[in-house]
Amino acid sequence: MRIWLNKYFGFSKGEFNGLVLLIVIIAILKSSPIIYNYYKPVEKDNPNLLASIGKIKITDQDQDNYHITRDIIERSNSKPVAKLFKFDPNTIDVEDWQTLGLSLKQSQSIINYRNKGGKFYKGEDLQRMYTISPEMYKKLLPYVEIESENLNFSKKVFEYEKKEYVKKALVVVEINRADSAGLDQIKGIGPAFASRIIKYRERLGGFYKKEQLMEVYGLDSVRYNEIKDQVSVNAGALRIININAADFNTLKTLPYLSYKQINAIIQYRKQHGSYNSSNDLKKVAILTPQVVDKILPYLSF
Repeated sequence: MRIWLNKYFGFSKGEFNGLVLLIVIIAILKSSPIIYNYYKPVEKDNPNLLASIGKIKITDQDQDNYHITRDIIERSNSKPVAKLFKFDPNTIDVEDWQTLGLSLKQSQSIINYRNKGGKFYKGEDLQRMYTISPEMYKKLLPYVEIESENLNFSKKVFEYEKKEYVKKALVVVEINRADSAGLDQIKGIGPAFASRIIKYRERLGGFYKKEQLMEVYGLDSVRYNEIKDQVSVNAGALRIININAADFNTLKTLPYLSYKQINAIIQYRKQHGSYNSSNDLKKVAILTPQVVDKILPYLSF
């Protein structure tokens, strides 16, 4: 064979020996599964294991047999006959559920539901368990008996104590002297609005009428109508400015005046002398009647 290979393929002696060795290894690998299966011992089925699963009795003669008979296998696969009895689904264990006709997995699922706090308050609650089929539910329902103490317990768990809340009496707060806590007593005014009212009051010099509250940021007419009966105004607490002595910085504290209007007031005073009344103030062309009416409560002549 080596001569034939040398003739047609040009194999050397070393290459021929290597080829033979490779063929032998392949043959061993191919035949090893067949040899292993031929000499592998056949394991006997464990009859005690089948007995524990199928709840069947295995005789000594069965244990000596090499194969378990077909009759034993059929008995191990058959389901036990369900036995119905009066039961409380909140108390029975896994074995009792199995006696009623449920499998081990189904029974354990119900026990897990109870361990997590689940309870059955009436027989119809069994329908919530997906492991219980509609047919099985119809069979079990007539036999459900739930103890009354469980029902009483459930009512205590879900019964909420009724508390009577006393309606807070409305108070009237004077907004020119009240602090943040005082303003917070007004129904509809929280800490945020109380802070805004105080800041605007300090800039303005006080409120001379309640309607000025609607000038506070965020306090619209709807909220004002809710609180107007809870506030009062003491106009005597206003900060008064002498129009004939006030400089630019003093007049700019009034939010109703623009810079141009403040300059016009000062220039008119320099040209025409002191203001004697509101009529003199109305002579300043840049001041509208509406602006004059707003600033008059804060001015003295």
